[in-house]
Amino acid sequence: MQESKATGRAASVVHVHTTSEGQSYCDILMRPIFDGSGELLGFLEILDKLSFASNRPSAGKMVGESEAFKAMLNKINRAANSDISVLLFGETGTGKELVSQALHSSSHRAGKPFVVIECTGMSDTLLESELFGYEKGAFTGATTNKKGLVEAAEGGTLFFDEVGDIPLSTQVKLLRLFESQTYRPVGSTVSKKADFRLVCASHKNLKHMVETGEFRQDLYYRIAGFPINLPSLRQRKSDIALIAAHFLAMSKEKKRFHKNALEKLTNYPFPGNIRELKNIVDQAILLADETVIYDTDLPELDNISSDAINDASSSHGNVVTLDELERQYLRQIHTSFEGDTQQLAQALGVSTRTLYRKLKKAGVGDT
Repeated sequence: MQESKATGRAASVVHVHTTSEGQSYCDILMRPIFDGSGELLGFLEILDKLSFASNRPSAGKMVGESEAFKAMLNKINRAANSDISVLLFGETGTGKELVSQALHSSSHRAGKPFVVIECTGMSDTLLESELFGYEKGAFTGATTNKKGLVEAAEGGTLFFDEVGDIPLSTQVKLLRLFESQTYRPVGSTVSKKADFRLVCASHKNLKHMVETGEFRQDLYYRIAGFPINLPSLRQRKSDIALIAAHFLAMSKEKKRFHKNALEKLTNYPFPGNIRELKNIVDQAILLADETVIYDTDLPELDNISSDAINDASSSHGNVVTLDELERQYLRQIHTSFEGDTQQLAQALGVSTRTLYRKLKKAGVGDT
């Protein structure tokens, strides 16, 4: 209200509002009302309840209280009721699929399908047949017609996860699909009309990939109609205890965290973000012998303690580079997984190919 009063213009804020149903996140729009002479008469308050978020443990919802979290909620809510293409960007493990589901469930397409396309590790041919489907006899083994994911998403939302991994040769076909909303199944000469809302996600710097020629510029601007940055857990330190409690509550285990465990979690940098936090909570539940989870019940956090971070910081002018942090993390976690790269890749949420590349860069293992 203060901003609206000072500027004489409408202003909005996301915060927890108490309603007849209890506390819930709301996007509150404050609009000043003036009389014919320009005199301020009062304010019109419009509440838009954000059903996809909560400030307490809640199944199927994003949880948090930090300013970075609320800024993200504001953007999600603004984009939800539009058909504009949305690009979600941020580090691995920050919850891009959950945000994409929130965009879908809060839109006018909520009653229609939500279809996820995992772009990582897909070859040009496989991606095309999965997306567009194929006709009987289109290739060896195509014994029947198969509906593609574009058709499966009819009227709903199509979510391209890790869109930066799509081969250049396929990008032009995607551009044609996104621009014309038409496509042809593999082996067919007849075009079909598509109807879907486009949401894409990537942990890669797509703008940099455009500059290096790895990603088409025209495709980038087609998918990045409304970019939303998903903050890392390091940018949401005040949310760590709440998110940990959320995962604990969802496990149905009647346990709680001791303050020394929460302090240890809060001081950890979480290179794997929310996905890594969930993994740590799951392990702590199994390791704890009592109903209280102490700091000693937490896994080793891959030996990247706050002391190790401080030591690394002092050798880099009080700043730990992300490359150095990732290198330390990979060295430790590779040992804890006993060199099983397939399981490690799955736990980190990356393809085996991507993990091999990162391990080689970090000088880890026999890669």
